[in-house]
Amino acid sequence: MTSSVQDRAAQENARLLSVFGLAAENPGAFDGSWIETTGERIESINPATGAAIAAVTMATAEEYDQVARATVEAFHEWRTWPAPKRGEVVRQLGDALRKHKDDLGRLVSLEVGKVLSEGLGEVQEMID
Repeated sequence: MTSSVQDRAAQENARLLSVFGLAAENPGAFDGSWIETTGERIESINPATGAAIAAVTMATAEEYDQVARATVEAFHEWRTWPAPKRGEVVRQLGDALRKHKDDLGRLVSLEVGKVLSEGLGEVQEMID
């Protein structure tokens, strides 16, 4: 792979991470806000270039328990919402996926080595 191709791939990688508010190093647990996790570090590699896309520090068992507790609390609130309100949240999720379909599809393609049409198809499955 030529240097210019690698440079373009690195630029696209940086652009996609920026679009989604991601960094080269990311925490791997969310309990309403991102938790500074301290578990194992996992690196996502672009199979076409062998270059790192980004890394995630996984949650420890204790950090996972914190997330699980927050999830249960959120569920108890969520289940009290009327169906139309919950449906509106789901519709908004679909709208966000549609809005970012191209960039999400590109990110899927980078991470798993699929052609772009297959990456876009993965995102479309989430939308459907």
